[in-house]
Amino acid sequence: MAGNMRGTEPAPTHAPAPGAAEATPLAAQTAEAVEVTAAAQASAENFPVALRILPARYRRHLMALYGFARLTDDIGDEASPEERLRLLDELDADVTRIYDGTTPQLAAMRELATTVAQCDVPAQPLRDLIQANRQDQLVTRYETFEDLVGYCRLSANPIGCVVLHIFGAASPAREGLSDSICTALQLAEHWQDVAEDFGKGRIYLPQDDLRKFGVTEPDLATPVTGPRVRALLAYEVARASALLDEGAPLVGTLRGAARLAVAGYLAGGRAALTAITASGYDVLTVTPHPDKRVTARLAIQAFLRGR
Repeated sequence: MAGNMRGTEPAPTHAPAPGAAEATPLAAQTAEAVEVTAAAQASAENFPVALRILPARYRRHLMALYGFARLTDDIGDEASPEERLRLLDELDADVTRIYDGTTPQLAAMRELATTVAQCDVPAQPLRDLIQANRQDQLVTRYETFEDLVGYCRLSANPIGCVVLHIFGAASPAREGLSDSICTALQLAEHWQDVAEDFGKGRIYLPQDDLRKFGVTEPDLATPVTGPRVRALLAYEVARASALLDEGAPLVGTLRGAARLAVAGYLAGGRAALTAITASGYDVLTVTPHPDKRVTARLAIQAFLRGR
């Protein structure tokens, strides 16, 4: 249950593991970065990616999923624009290798292959995450909120699906609730990162909402968050909060480690939206970040109450 995960610049090349195919340009550019920095990057997320108190087997699988998601996002955001689609195709080919039973070329994908095998993870969620990053190269504006939610079905909801498989808790009903949480987490990240995304040429605020609140693109280019932008963000935060509430009953259907992990994801989303609200919806001057103490408190509440 997570939103898009953004990473750091690609790191230097390293040799492929024994038995792996010769490293491709994708492996040379990204594999070491994922291996070295995934844990540090995870600590900067809105939500606890893999709580330390979880059993080691779950932590390993959650970090394997996180490494794949960060790798995918790093390619979509940090690789040279003319190379991104080709590199995403190479990553997709590594997903095919996992399900064909052959050795993936990337270290992160070899780790993911273990998770896929042990947790019976389907291929479609992994391919959807790659497709979301392909879409990011082609689509920079969304006309309606429904269009944006459609993007979240590719960029965020698949992560929740894989998380449920990791805990052996996947079912259609739970996946539906998970989708609401994951979409809300993705939206919370978009509302935090309005200025950063605009600097990359992307606007995730729906175009019809911009018009409804009288917000123009030049309004998003200024470091001063005007009253119309603040009103728009208050509206969007309320939408994301409602989605979190829709998905919150998922916690009550789970037990043990799964319940604890999902309570943490839900709390991370609520803490992020709380931070945006506490800033007065000022997302252009500085990026509002959730207080980890608030996240911990909300996670405990969600775990105990089942919401």
